[in-house]
Amino acid sequence: MSTTIIEAITVLIALSGIRIAQEYERSVVFRLGRFAGTRGPGLFYLIPLIEWQRMVDIRTITDRVEQQETITKDSVTIKVNAVLWFRVVEPEKSVIAVVDYREAAYQVAVTSLRNIIGRHALDDVLRERDAINARLREVVDQAVAAWGMTVSLVEMKDVEIPALMQRAMAREAEAIREKRARIIKADAEFEASRKLAAAAREIEQGHGALELRRLQMITEVGAEHNSTTIIMIPSEITAMARAIAEKATA
Repeated sequence: MSTTIIEAITVLIALSGIRIAQEYERSVVFRLGRFAGTRGPGLFYLIPLIEWQRMVDIRTITDRVEQQETITKDSVTIKVNAVLWFRVVEPEKSVIAVVDYREAAYQVAVTSLRNIIGRHALDDVLRERDAINARLREVVDQAVAAWGMTVSLVEMKDVEIPALMQRAMAREAEAIREKRARIIKADAEFEASRKLAAAAREIEQGHGALELRRLQMITEVGAEHNSTTIIMIPSEITAMARAIAEKATA
């Protein structure tokens, strides 16, 4: 009876070493406290009482970087948050080199985000977000590489600007739009003046053209306003009319 019990216990101990790792998992195995290798996915065996494991998920992990209050290069206090995507590529390093690889990656992202924002002016943070994201990803990726991880992407989500600064930026944008409108109007007036000058030169080439234009203008004014119009007739026309009348009566 005792032999049967011992055999059953032996079988149970032997079977207790069977392990299964999912396709997205890797098992970091230690033998008597020493690193013995990485196993999985699928079925593998651990020597009972001698080997033990630490399972690591190698899928991409998404961490939300909480809102951070930081100061830009031009001394504007802003609040910014971000999202971090990373994954483990060397499971043994993520277990041996750092206590908590996920927390370590998060803290590196927070510190790097604050440092990079501090090196850029507010306008750069708002306009060059893609470049800042790329630089942030590069910095974080270099830091976590020693812990067996790689960073896929880092994206700033929201940039919160103080209300006073928002009003100042709105006034600046309005001033820029007004400046653009004035420039366009000035260009239009300049072009119109050039065309008027050209028309004046054409009219000056002949006295008759000038008088025809004068009569045309009088016709337009009378048609539009239906009022009494006082016309100043040039002395040349008066003298010519008087001469014609004198010849007719002679």
